[in-house]
Amino acid sequence: MQHKLVILGSMDEFIALVKQAKARGIYTIVCDGYPDGPAKAFADKSYDIDIRDVDGVAAMCKSEGADGIVTSFSDIMFEHLVKIADRAGLPCYLKPDKLPFLREKSEMKKMFQAVGVHSPKSIRLKEGFSEDELKGLRFPLVIKPINGYGSRGIYVVNSAADIRARFDAVRKYSTERDILAEEYNDGYEFNMMNWVANGTVYVLSIADREKVRPRPGEFPHLVRVTYPSRLIHEVYDAARDVVQRVADYVGMKEGPLSMQFFWSKERGIEVCEITGRLFGYEHELVTYGSGFSVENLLLDYVYDKKQMEQSLQRHSAFFQQITAGLYFHGKEGTVRDQSAVRALCDRPSVAESTIFYQEGDTVSHEVGAKPYFVRMYLLADSYQQLDEESAYIFERMVSPDENGDNLILINEVPEY
Repeated sequence: MQHKLVILGSMDEFIALVKQAKARGIYTIVCDGYPDGPAKAFADKSYDIDIRDVDGVAAMCKSEGADGIVTSFSDIMFEHLVKIADRAGLPCYLKPDKLPFLREKSEMKKMFQAVGVHSPKSIRLKEGFSEDELKGLRFPLVIKPINGYGSRGIYVVNSAADIRARFDAVRKYSTERDILAEEYNDGYEFNMMNWVANGTVYVLSIADREKVRPRPGEFPHLVRVTYPSRLIHEVYDAARDVVQRVADYVGMKEGPLSMQFFWSKERGIEVCEITGRLFGYEHELVTYGSGFSVENLLLDYVYDKKQMEQSLQRHSAFFQQITAGLYFHGKEGTVRDQSAVRALCDRPSVAESTIFYQEGDTVSHEVGAKPYFVRMYLLADSYQQLDEESAYIFERMVSPDENGDNLILINEVPEY
């Protein structure tokens, strides 16, 4: 009997997953609320049902006779996968009652305390908060949505007045009315992807999450994610131990756990968040750096657990190939000329690129807007070569608006 797999998500990141599933002879059903989602063109069947319609998607799974369901790359996808699978009676690596620990920042902080994991000191704030509530915290603070995603609605602030001025801008990216304020950590920052199999955490990757220096009133935006981390030998064992403790606490025996954390020699590891998905617009770098396929991992989780465990046991997070994602953010405005951007994307070092805006498009920061202006994946033989090529691209990345002003925020090569 042919397997029937429901894939939640139809954006470009899901195209490879759909293609690999079909190559295995699996009947693919792609579902989300985007009628023009590019992955739908490659699927055997598709539905335009918003994934937040849990009952609607679960009913579709049952009517289609699906025997598996999968997604990744986004917190909101992860959250609704868990709910839909439970409602449809399909296997999933987490039950809905455990979701708050991996989705809501305040509950996550309580979990960290329970398992002895250090995280930046924080507090949940209501709109009419008093300054006395902030007395236990040290400015600058980072304010963020309680259950947001995609690093949206995040700001560095230096006073209670700054928090009040940004309160609504933060809250609009969350389903909660409150926001979270936490102490800003200026240590090295990392992205870490893991998979749990038979209760054991396997590290897929640890990367340097590199940002520009903070500017007044703004969150320092992401400019580059480098694989493997320059500091992987310093953090590997301690970071894996943290993820294992969290997996044990939530009872996760199988599935993804990704962690964002800080590290310095003085303070050790402080965890920003741990969630049940793999990083979007980044997992491809694992394949470029090591040959390990995240898409195959997701499919093996559903249909071939033995193969999944063998792949995890063979894999090493200490990649031989250096890879990096370059991420460019844009100011609001109308795009006039993308010729310089296209020329940079054609450089030999660029293995893959996506230009999210074309001439005549309007750059937006609203909820649901495109995640970046441009994204590139670089390959390099050394960190020095990576830095030199990054600097070359950063200096020449220009996209003028109708007034001739550059729409792309300035990126800079970080120092180690």
